[in-house]
Amino acid sequence: MRRTRGAAAVLAGLLLAILPAAGPAWAHNGKLKLEVAGDGATGITVQARHADGHRLDTLVRLVLTATADGGRAVGPVQLAPAGEGQGFYTTGPILAPGKWRVTVRAPKPYAGKVTVDVRARAAQSAPAQVAPVTAAKRDGSLQRTPSSWWSPVVLGVLGILGVATIAAMVWLRVRRRDARV
Repeated sequence: MRRTRGAAAVLAGLLLAILPAAGPAWAHNGKLKLEVAGDGATGITVQARHADGHRLDTLVRLVLTATADGGRAVGPVQLAPAGEGQGFYTTGPILAPGKWRVTVRAPKPYAGKVTVDVRARAAQSAPAQVAPVTAAKRDGSLQRTPSSWWSPVVLGVLGILGVATIAAMVWLRVRRRDARV
């Protein structure tokens, strides 16, 4: 009986040691669904999920290659996970503007490969900030708006109240001193 329990414990220990080595690819049949797209400029984004729809919860080093008209090529580039979410990968600006054929592959033990056409565009700059024109009219004279006159008025009133409060405190102190004498 003791030998049976000991053999069962050893067998269970071996299974527990071997199963993690089989890895998460075994749990999801090792297939990945890769969604590849341009990022709107000269980079590529990749969303990786298991083929059964579950999120990718392990680190997978995807490999990207790209070719364009005229024989231009990029890669192979190993992608690292981005901070945007689980299973999300991004390259940053790696392509020149134009039409590209992009292939992303998943390494073993995963099986996954996808090829898509992507149009890379030059990155657009942010629109120039235009300063608002509120204090001056078209003819150049100063325009009075509530925000342009109330601040000095409020500051003046607060200053007068502060001086009056200090004067009242000094007057009361002098009066008390005179009453004691």
